[in-house]
Amino acid sequence: MSTARWPHLRVFSPPWLDDCGMTVIADDEHADLMRASTRLELWLQFIGRHQVKTMAELGVLRGRFAERVLKGCPDISTYYLIDPWKHLDDWKKPANKDDETFENVYNEAMTRTQPWESKRVILRGRTTEVVHAIPDGSLDLAYVDADHTLRGISIDLIRIWPKVRAGGFIGGDDFCPSIWHHPDRFEPTLVYPFAVYFAEAVDAPIVALPHNQYLIQKVEEGFTFSDTTGRYPDPTLQGAHAQKAGHRWGRLPQQLLRQMKRPATP
Repeated sequence: MSTARWPHLRVFSPPWLDDCGMTVIADDEHADLMRASTRLELWLQFIGRHQVKTMAELGVLRGRFAERVLKGCPDISTYYLIDPWKHLDDWKKPANKDDETFENVYNEAMTRTQPWESKRVILRGRTTEVVHAIPDGSLDLAYVDADHTLRGISIDLIRIWPKVRAGGFIGGDDFCPSIWHHPDRFEPTLVYPFAVYFAEAVDAPIVALPHNQYLIQKVEEGFTFSDTTGRYPDPTLQGAHAQKAGHRWGRLPQQLLRQMKRPATP
């Protein structure tokens, strides 16, 4: 992809990380993050280095990530757990189970985070229903790993952004080069490229990190997309779709377009 087509894209390869001139995180920190063997290790390093005190996790599910973060980062004083923990009729993803299953999942999350009861704030509901409970400009970090559909990631990023303090961060999971993760009865995963477009809309820098992670910082330095992994050469929906262009699931965009063109039912 030519830089004329996407002028804010910066692609860096690991051997030259020290010269990348990134603004979101320092060069030495980025080198450490690139060496992280898992996404958990990556975020534990990041949270510790940036002395995160107040954090929100969107999409808690069984609480495994929250448990490990709270255990590994004792300086965290407030940890918001945001998740509906219920069946959603309008969410077409494999993780959408029945209410009984979700009640068991919720109980597991509560058990896992029980040792940090004084730090956790449980916000059970959709982001739009509960995000008002978080004061504006209060979060050091918001970690988004919830609804990966276009609707879900749009709502989560737009609604959590005002809650992040100046200089704070939004991080997230499933920033995958391909949007095709499931059979075509499910909606595609559109964390990428939407998170890139969101960062451009709010004029903030975004960095692609290992293990399908991304990081946006709330600073007034202008939009850039720093692809330090070399896995995102074309940050367009067409480019993300082309990752699986030969797969039968590639018919889904046309199906969605046909559905969108149908007149609404009165």
